[in-house]
Amino acid sequence: MDSSNVVYVSNDPDIQLFNSGHPSKKTVTLTFDDGPARVLPELLDILKKEKAPAVFFWQSRLLYPGRPWKRVLEEGHQIGTHSSKHSNYAKLTPNEQIQDLKRSKLKIESITGQEVKLFRPPYGQYNEHTIAAAKELGLSTILWRISSMDWELKEEPEQMITNVLENLEDGAIILLHELSQTVEALPELIAKIRGKGYEFSLL
Repeated sequence: MDSSNVVYVSNDPDIQLFNSGHPSKKTVTLTFDDGPARVLPELLDILKKEKAPAVFFWQSRLLYPGRPWKRVLEEGHQIGTHSSKHSNYAKLTPNEQIQDLKRSKLKIESITGQEVKLFRPPYGQYNEHTIAAAKELGLSTILWRISSMDWELKEEPEQMITNVLENLEDGAIILLHELSQTVEALPELIAKIRGKGYEFSLL
């Protein structure tokens, strides 16, 4: 697999590929996109057992009051917005971008009762209007340093572990998704990241 697909490089000061870091230990941040999905309870079970905090970037159209959002917050994770319905923001007008982002932020906040401060653009696609919209709404734009490529690896969950481990570096934000193959690989992934001397942190 082309490693350029795995490691994201950007010089844009307005987007974040790394966590804020820790002065005395090496950390990485697990992030999960495209939920809340059916596998969310399984992911939460693993994260709870492993005592690993994570960040969830949710499409607001998928968030209903009955989804286990309360458990996500109670167990120490963070929730950010991943737009209303996974539109490519780079193809939307400036007004469409800010309206969609505002709508998604307000819906998540209305259900969870907690302010949303993090935003991940769908597909990792954005332009200057995306950044401006996020800033206007008080959101930090978060991408990732390492992609597991899990959405392509339904039959090869081991490869997503390899993709992450071969590119680990201090502070790296890791891209995962709420998928069944990710659930399958997650316990081993967490164990092997820890085996390389890293701990897990939020953003």
